[in-house]
Amino acid sequence: MSLPTYRDYEDSGVAWIGHIPSHWKVDRIKASVSFARNGIWGEEPQGDENDIACVRVADFDRERLEVNPQIPTIRSVTAKERLNRLLNKGDLLLEKSGGGEQQPVGQVVRYQLDMPAVCSNFVARICLKQGMNTGYWNYVHSAAYSMGVNIGSINQTSGIQNLDQDRYFNERAPFPPEAEQVGIAAFLDRETAKIDTLIAEQEKLLTLLAEKRQATISHAVTKGLNPDVPMKDSGVGWLGEVPSHWTLTPLARLSLKRCDGPFGSGIKSEHYTDNGALVIRLQNIRAGLFNIGEPVFIDERYFLKELRGHEVRDGDLLVAGLGDDNNLLGRACIAPAGLGLALVKADCFRFRLDTERAEPEFVAWQLSSGAAYDAGVLATGTTRSRIPLSVMSSRQVALPPKDEQAVIAAFIVEENSKLDTLKIETQRAITLLKERRSGLISAAVTGQIDVRNAAP
Repeated sequence: MSLPTYRDYEDSGVAWIGHIPSHWKVDRIKASVSFARNGIWGEEPQGDENDIACVRVADFDRERLEVNPQIPTIRSVTAKERLNRLLNKGDLLLEKSGGGEQQPVGQVVRYQLDMPAVCSNFVARICLKQGMNTGYWNYVHSAAYSMGVNIGSINQTSGIQNLDQDRYFNERAPFPPEAEQVGIAAFLDRETAKIDTLIAEQEKLLTLLAEKRQATISHAVTKGLNPDVPMKDSGVGWLGEVPSHWTLTPLARLSLKRCDGPFGSGIKSEHYTDNGALVIRLQNIRAGLFNIGEPVFIDERYFLKELRGHEVRDGDLLVAGLGDDNNLLGRACIAPAGLGLALVKADCFRFRLDTERAEPEFVAWQLSSGAAYDAGVLATGTTRSRIPLSVMSSRQVALPPKDEQAVIAAFIVEENSKLDTLKIETQRAITLLKERRSGLISAAVTGQIDVRNAAP
């Protein structure tokens, strides 16, 4: 999109704004604010007329710069406590407490819902002065946030960031005439909606790619690559029919050695060091992929003396014996080359396979494909499901001949590489679209582009 600029500019004297149209003004943010009132947490809901929706920071949609349409939190707030706190459609909400290194406190969003609500004590309701357009100022705060204007107003104690509201409101911002505020807000509403639609399409594509990846792997390791091969019932629920020449074998029978990690006092805090023997934890074991993450080590001498039985070598099969909603237990991967001294921690299993019979990569992919079944049928526990080593060892593996295992494993690697390329391209497109969105907002609210005649 190519848009004109204004004819005359002057220096705003503010670094994040730059030059602005000469008929615009620069003033403190507080010049746009009629009042700002901190929210209230209230009491537990009682099921009476005092119950009301309460907007928390968790309800902020930071991409769309609005409050999410569903507010799950209900609190009891009296009529007196609601004074100047009851949200009106179009109010701005300022994040006062929370944040972190990657997402500092100070985000502003707009309340666009019709339902009555208040905001929590970590949020302030901003009511603007007459002649100030809430849509424009929502975008101004967004541009200021993206430029780090809020950073200088952050106080941090006990790991929690708090925004000094007065200091933040003393920051300067561009003040175009009211009619231009309205026009800029309408322009940005239209154009950001278009960009948001494109982002949503790319995010949907990411979901489809993930589903395609899972389906490709699952079909390859349970049905093989020959669509015309005769099939037989495996007798295992999630496997269903498998090629008739494949054999069903418990994982234990494919293993030369197996172990789990040391429990209890096997590894204490004093054993951890900056280097030594790598401790393989649940977060390192992904479905078909070893994720080194932030490595953790224990003292090498202690490992060699006390924990050698839990050792992991290159090519060993690693299986997760504990899972949750996001990471299924039973997922498996192969220990990569170059780990050096390493061992499994509690709830992680190591199987050293008989490589004359089993291709470790094939087995890892097949076990990962059946992880959802294991979590639902074999596991114990409620909040976090668990499988003991003995049960994990009994898992049935549908095993093709060794050369076919290698061909299937290579096929999966090749297909995953193609899908990974598409995933990277899609993620790059999302990043560029978000950068475009942020840049467009900044350019419009600081007058770097003239949208007064932009066609709707």
